[in-house]
Amino acid sequence: MTTRDIIVIGASAGGVEALMTLVRGLPSDFPAALFVVLHVPATSESKLPHILMHAGCLPAVHGTDGSPIRSGTITVAPPDHHLIVERGIVRITRGPQENRHRPAADVLFRSAAHAYGPRVIGIVLSGNLDDGSAGLVAIHRGGGKGIVQAPDDALFTGMPTNAIAVDPEYILPVADIPSLLVQLVHEEVHEQEAVSDRREITREVRIAEFNMHDIEGDSHPGTPSPFGCPDCGGVLWEVDDGSIKRYRCRVGHAYSPATLLVTQSERLEAALWAALRGLEEKAALSRRLAAHAQNRAHERSAAGFTAQADEAEAQARLIQQMLTDSRRLSIDDALEA
Repeated sequence: MTTRDIIVIGASAGGVEALMTLVRGLPSDFPAALFVVLHVPATSESKLPHILMHAGCLPAVHGTDGSPIRSGTITVAPPDHHLIVERGIVRITRGPQENRHRPAADVLFRSAAHAYGPRVIGIVLSGNLDDGSAGLVAIHRGGGKGIVQAPDDALFTGMPTNAIAVDPEYILPVADIPSLLVQLVHEEVHEQEAVSDRREITREVRIAEFNMHDIEGDSHPGTPSPFGCPDCGGVLWEVDDGSIKRYRCRVGHAYSPATLLVTQSERLEAALWAALRGLEEKAALSRRLAAHAQNRAHERSAAGFTAQADEAEAQARLIQQMLTDSRRLSIDDALEA
């Protein structure tokens, strides 16, 4: 009998608390393998397996490339590496970032849906922005089930709120998820060939694995967009999954619309600060040259340099006002506007 025995979980800010609550409610004989992506800084040392083992009764380890999938074990993505599920084994890669993250929940979810179809249960917990939403779409198309922590139960509501928009089967407090999982993992399923876009899902999984054949190929998912990739400057291709749009560049960087919007805002602000610095330096240099010309009685040159300084300072004040007056919306507010 084939059951739902592959569980993939994505979390970010506030996710440690949610994960501890979830694993605390699972029995020691839990008959499924669990895989966890938690957004952590690339240079940090992750203690998550240790934390989860002490929170519950299941063993937890960092994933190692090529290790077998083990039922009743929690496998955690190492910092700065994608966690990928293949048939029977775990893959650990440093493929392109998705939604500015490595590891990324979408990568894990998509790979599990590709490998195990209806046997997969995807869970999105507390966090900002919307990593995991596109992954839930892939799981749904493969016949799996989606579970989302209720936003009012999450410390950070971005990931749950955006995941709800793709119509998961279950939305509930994290304390209620373990009992639901115990029920779902005993349901019999019939493995089936995935949906019509299996070819594209296969390609995206291989890109996450840093497969250069797929990265260097002439085919691209989706259609060209007018936007450039914030990471490498290449053209972003728009992928329409029906209920959600995504953007991916030639070398594999991927963005949800919300993450792309935040990234563009950050790039714009950085450009404004650079422009402010450049104008202030131009004004200071012009003042110095004007003083030097004045000391040498070159009145005409002094006046020209002074005019340039005045103009640069006026432009700098405009940019400073833009930076001061800007009230950047949170992504939740932006999505509601």
